[in-house]
Amino acid sequence: MTLLHVLLIILLVLVVVLVVMYVMGRKLQKKQAAQQEQLEAAKQTVSMLIIDKKKLPIKESGLPQMVIDQTPRLMRRSKLPIVKAKVGPRIMTLVSDASIFDTIPVKKEVKAVVSGMYIMEVRGVRGPLETPPKKKGWIAKLREKANVK
Repeated sequence: MTLLHVLLIILLVLVVVLVVMYVMGRKLQKKQAAQQEQLEAAKQTVSMLIIDKKKLPIKESGLPQMVIDQTPRLMRRSKLPIVKAKVGPRIMTLVSDASIFDTIPVKKEVKAVVSGMYIMEVRGVRGPLETPPKKKGWIAKLREKANVK
């Protein structure tokens, strides 16, 4: 076998891998769009008092066992943004959207858009919510240290 044959085989394998990834990506994209549509259909606005928020593994989160059993095996090891809140007279454990988790204030009352046990959006009851300062990356920290000295 010459070098040209080896390169052609490698190129063919890469093309096949890219086509498979493209098809799977399209399938997952359609699935996610359907799930987002279901969330939008079931959403409702609720007033709640946030008690605590943490990023916890799903087994330690306090979610119902049925929810834990339904999660995919690979996701059981990852940490979820969990929020404990008092909704009316009940204390509930809810899962937050990762993009809004940092803006949720602790020990304050908020109006939240909830779909089932998933918090999609949060607004302050008494004024706007405080946005936390954006975290600096490690390159920005190194540059800052170099400029200080």
